[in-house]
Amino acid sequence: MPPRKSKSDNLKYIFVSGGVISGIGKGLTVASIAFLLKSAGYKVAPIKFENYLNLDAGTINPIEHGDPFLCEDGTEADMDIGSYEKFMDEDMGRDNFITMGKIYQTVIERERHFEYEGEDVEAIPYITNEIIRRINEVGRKSDAEVVIIELGGTAGEYQNALYYEASRMLTLKKPGDVIHIHVSYVPTPSHLGEPKTKPTQLSVKMLNSMGIQPDIIVARSDKFLDERRKDRLALFCNLHKEDVISNPDVSTVYEIPLVLHKQDMDKNILKKLNLKIRKPMLSSWEKFIDNVKKAKKEIDITIVGKYFGTGEYEIRDSYAALFDAIDHASWNQLVKAKTRWIDAEKVEIEGLEKLIGKTDGIIVPIGWGERGAEGMIAAARYARKNNIPYLGLCYGMQLAVVEFARDVLGLKDANTKENDKKTKNPVIHLIPSQKAHMKKRAYGGTMRLGAWKAIVKKGTRAFEIYKKYGGFIHNKPGLTSERHRHRYEFNDKYVKDFEKAGLKVSARSVEENLAEIIELNKHPFYIGTQGHPEYKSRPLKPHPIFLAFIEACKNNSY
Repeated sequence: MPPRKSKSDNLKYIFVSGGVISGIGKGLTVASIAFLLKSAGYKVAPIKFENYLNLDAGTINPIEHGDPFLCEDGTEADMDIGSYEKFMDEDMGRDNFITMGKIYQTVIERERHFEYEGEDVEAIPYITNEIIRRINEVGRKSDAEVVIIELGGTAGEYQNALYYEASRMLTLKKPGDVIHIHVSYVPTPSHLGEPKTKPTQLSVKMLNSMGIQPDIIVARSDKFLDERRKDRLALFCNLHKEDVISNPDVSTVYEIPLVLHKQDMDKNILKKLNLKIRKPMLSSWEKFIDNVKKAKKEIDITIVGKYFGTGEYEIRDSYAALFDAIDHASWNQLVKAKTRWIDAEKVEIEGLEKLIGKTDGIIVPIGWGERGAEGMIAAARYARKNNIPYLGLCYGMQLAVVEFARDVLGLKDANTKENDKKTKNPVIHLIPSQKAHMKKRAYGGTMRLGAWKAIVKKGTRAFEIYKKYGGFIHNKPGLTSERHRHRYEFNDKYVKDFEKAGLKVSARSVEENLAEIIELNKHPFYIGTQGHPEYKSRPLKPHPIFLAFIEACKNNSY
């Protein structure tokens, strides 16, 4: 009797690598392919392999590697995981995000438990086998038909060589079930005025040297590639011309699936994997893109944060999820949000009125530590006193509490214990269960992470927002769930004084009864949330809090 087939025997695999430069758009390519295949009725599971030895992205400076994306299960992942969630409208988690640190940790722990029975444990085959096991595991757990594997980094780096070797081994083991897509850069140097294919040719040559022949090239460029450039890539990279897909710059990344679909990329993939060709259902997405293009009226939103700079440059990646959430809510209301980024440290030096001037709304986002905190506090005060819509996210909520305590309650030394351990008025503090962890410097285990349920009080602004925009869960009015990533909490010792003065706690966690949302009476919009609504926002399902904030900004701009 033949052995029974496991689900992994029927799995199809798509490896996606990047060439020439980092940040080329592998994650968005994976998200777009996953979206197209899902829209065609296939069950798809994406997985991202990162090169670094960190176990997750939680302790990495956001300027170094972008905004860690927070998953429902508490996983602190690369922001590409956020792209998967937004395009697929599915929650991702720890199985979808693997670092080299996790791989090595698993193999070393097995070696310590004598699971390799005395073998000398080497990178090949033990690390590569663990990589393949993880790929099959995510396929099995999600009951997927296709697993899409994003290989972190750029082809040719020593850090990711083992991922490429695993790709080669799996291709050899399962011929006909594996394809490799290479996303590469085709630059147009200004002094030449024409696209140059040589960098991509050399990148493919690097893949060939590792025993990998890409089946499809996705060429990133500022414009669509002409036939001449496609011919060159096909000739020198050993591909058919239809296997060279153009992926030019677009007005919004959400157009990418449509751009790829128009070139039959999804059809091409299914054909190569010997899967039935099905037409993807794209009408809702096309309508969404139409709304994006219809948005004409501009609103001005000022973000006062501390993670904008890298060297002499400023980047969006440190607050990627926030910018996405603003866009989703703005497009839903047919407006364009023009965001201005202000370094909180500059506020402390130059003052807020000079830097901000007139604005339709202010956001103070996530942050850690004392640097720039006083500038963020000044932003909260400026919004409160000038009736400017204000949204405080996590740290922005905590510092709004500090500001109110100082300026309204008269507690001049009020602070968060994070920034001033000797303050006599710690309006934001560590709850007892966190203190033991902090003493051990166990930073990876001290935070409240992932989804936490909360009850929103009736009669509050927050309740009306969730009710209006459909934010309650399990059909229970008042019950919400938001993702969290923080250590410090509102100090309930002061709650009566705050509420008497006009700042109320409008939501509390189901567990531990911790303050989750604060809001200000008699203000156009002044809300701080301990959770992170930005991580739950989706293109077709903007988050209620952001929808309400954008609506308030819109009204403020008239």
